[in-house]
Amino acid sequence: MAEFVRLEVEDGVGTIRLDRPKMNALNRQVQEEIRGAAAEAGERDDVKAVVVYGGEKVFAAGADIKEMADLSYVDMVARSGPLQSSFTAVARIPKPVVAAITGYALGGGCELALCADVRFAAEDAAIGQPEILLGIIPGAGGTQRLTRLVGPSRAKDIIFTGRFVKADEALAIGLVDRVFPADRVYAEAVAWARQFRNAATYALRAAKESIDQGLEVDLDTGLAIERQQFAALFATEDRRIGMTSFVENGPGKAEFEGR
Repeated sequence: MAEFVRLEVEDGVGTIRLDRPKMNALNRQVQEEIRGAAAEAGERDDVKAVVVYGGEKVFAAGADIKEMADLSYVDMVARSGPLQSSFTAVARIPKPVVAAITGYALGGGCELALCADVRFAAEDAAIGQPEILLGIIPGAGGTQRLTRLVGPSRAKDIIFTGRFVKADEALAIGLVDRVFPADRVYAEAVAWARQFRNAATYALRAAKESIDQGLEVDLDTGLAIERQQFAALFATEDRRIGMTSFVENGPGKAEFEGR
């Protein structure tokens, strides 16, 4: 049983809930529990979409600096791989994932939010990569995922300065996708996730994999990935159901079975 991270499932939505008082500091144990929760969410058939949530007051304020302060270069060479891969486990959940950001999402907290497909933020949220103020750089994907999301110039400004980005600016630059009053963020994230509970499971998976894998390659290779995923869906029952329903009843009325 995990101590600080749990997967809560209701009505097709799995919430990966961080709960390490006071600020959800992402120590080694939390990182590994995130990995475990992500794996469980990906494997469970009753989870159709995922919300990543740190609670009403804070998403995650970053790494546990006390734990990291005395590590050597050799120590971090050994630890940096598992650190990155624990977050990548969230990015590779083969289902829609939304981060519900309240309070601070800093350092590792920002990097965790970047692993989601979309991000909803509270009006008073603060997001950033302040590692430079500790004499280091982001080490759990921030230099890569942030750059791909907002572009190199904006990513460099945020990472070079270590400044906090407020919700209105985050929305304007595409760092978050929607902004809500703090008391609505989680409910709105769940509502977004819940729309997929009766969706075509393998089509969603194929869409996510095509987009994510395509971002890492040239256009021709990306098109080849899309072509393969597109053709493969013609082996699914949901494809038959969706097309039959369209022909007989019009668009948007298919009742998918997730297979």
